[in-house]
Amino acid sequence: MSFHTLQGFFAMGGYALYVWPAYAVFFTVLIADTLSPIVRRRRVLRELNARLARQSARQATQASDTTTPTQTAASTDGSRPCP
Repeated sequence: MSFHTLQGFFAMGGYALYVWPAYAVFFTVLIADTLSPIVRRRRVLRELNARLARQSARQATQASDTTTPTQTAASTDGSRPCP
């Protein structure tokens, strides 16, 4: 198929109604298939970072909250800890 004018190229020999939407669907799917893994990877990494931050914050608060009863008694009333 030889197109002598730009208008003839866009008309696609009378089949433009079928050809151009097919190209549009193809490129839409191609772009979606390219971007989908990128977006999914970013989302998963963001969720994992948030989970790790929550976990480390939880461990930090648990470490600071765990005191022995002897430490608590000594710090509150000033007496010697029980053996």
